[in-house]
Amino acid sequence: MADLKKTCRQLQRLWSDFRRRWALTRAQSRSTSGIQRLWPDLCRWWSRFGYRRLAVSGLLFVLAIALQAQVILAAESNVRQTEKERAAIHSAAASRGGETAGTAVGYKASRGDVILMARVIEGEAADEPYRGKVAVGAVIVNRTEDPRFPRTIRGVVYQPNAFEAVDNGQIWRPLSTESVRAAEDALAGRDPTKGAVYYWNPYKRVNPWVWSRPVHMQIGNHVFAR
Repeated sequence: MADLKKTCRQLQRLWSDFRRRWALTRAQSRSTSGIQRLWPDLCRWWSRFGYRRLAVSGLLFVLAIALQAQVILAAESNVRQTEKERAAIHSAAASRGGETAGTAVGYKASRGDVILMARVIEGEAADEPYRGKVAVGAVIVNRTEDPRFPRTIRGVVYQPNAFEAVDNGQIWRPLSTESVRAAEDALAGRDPTKGAVYYWNPYKRVNPWVWSRPVHMQIGNHVFAR
């Protein structure tokens, strides 16, 4: 960008110089001879500016335009995703008659808690039945009440290696209305896991340690343990 600005300043100076010389030439003579006297100066200025520098400047200008377009497209994509998430939240709230999240975690759950839990549910249990989605949310809530885990929703979610969806980026999938409703149900106190603080898919490869926890039920493809 610094080279592009420098080039633009040089072009402005050359244009100003050209306009001054052109006016002077026209004042001296209206004949063709005046233009002929000016032509060598134009060629000298062009050579002085340099073909290579002009090509580099043009390339930098095109790259700057392309980068700006990419930034605009990314911003538009984020806006569309945010609008979808808002629509999912509003749809879930409308299905409950405008009911807000509950206080099962011992404090007034914020909208950010609902969204964060819904993201984990979407990333961990998108293909699970609704009861399985609520169960994943209930595990998060149960962990906030267990002294072995952090006391906040955010602390539980972002605890290192706690959730596969956080580690592999699936937490950033577009939200569904069902996942938002499941998060609200879990925060309101619904717990189909009966107090579980662990869950995993027994059909997938997991840390062998987790099997030391006593499994007491299975919902969908997940088993739950305390």
